[in-house]
Amino acid sequence: MSIADKAGTFLLGDRAVKRMGYGAMQLAGPHVFGPPKDPAAAVAVLREAVASGVNHIDTADFYGPHVTNRLIREALHPYAEDLTLVTKVGAVRGADASWNPAQSPAELTQAVHDNLRNLGLDVLDVVNLRVWGNMNSPSDESIEQSFTALAELQHQGLIRHLGVSNVTAAQVRQAQGIAKVVCVQNHFNLTHRADESLIAELGREGIAYVPFFPLGGFTPLQSQTLSSVAARLEASPLCVALAWLLQRAPNILLIPGTSSLAHLRENLSASELTLAPALLAELDALVEVG
Repeated sequence: MSIADKAGTFLLGDRAVKRMGYGAMQLAGPHVFGPPKDPAAAVAVLREAVASGVNHIDTADFYGPHVTNRLIREALHPYAEDLTLVTKVGAVRGADASWNPAQSPAELTQAVHDNLRNLGLDVLDVVNLRVWGNMNSPSDESIEQSFTALAELQHQGLIRHLGVSNVTAAQVRQAQGIAKVVCVQNHFNLTHRADESLIAELGREGIAYVPFFPLGGFTPLQSQTLSSVAARLEASPLCVALAWLLQRAPNILLIPGTSSLAHLRENLSASELTLAPALLAELDALVEVG
């Protein structure tokens, strides 16, 4: 059994995926812009992830832009039948590396076609509408026009399943009134837990919850409690933080990203780590921040 098998699976639409996946964002250059310093190393990380049992890869054509999708195609095409590629639309990159909203129907249509071309696909497995706004406190603006545009592309056969990212519970419900939602991708980790009730609600509905920044993002998680628990388990703090997420709820799917083979193996090893109730209680008691 591979490392990625041991955390079990969950349905992402009609796709059974391992709960430990991989996020491709860090394969692009600095600040997620431009090509990586070592493209061969990026390809090696992708191939190692799949060889280790990962069958859920998260990406976006605005990473680079176009960089991570082209690397995925180079490394893994033709794709294994059980590999699920999940992408996001709703943003574009400026020439100055800025992140800019691209939420209109025309922009979303272009983004879907860009993803299809750069990934080498005729249909996208899952597309998340990445709603513009603060990652720590998403705005509650209407997403009706944008999500309806994606639903139309789904009707055209270009997308199998739809999800939403960086959203409030109200926006999830709004999307569900337009088309079936198979996943929600929001900011959540050991010290940022604003979505506790949403995760539970989605779990009751059989909907996957995919935390972005599961290890803190650009500012890695720092906690004396986390370090203490990790020392007792003879594991790294970040591995323990991932294991905590896997044990938090069965509908949580992880997509930690890295451009390093060593860090990839460390992340995947979280699937083998079981946190005893006493250790879970210590971590659960951490004061929420953000």
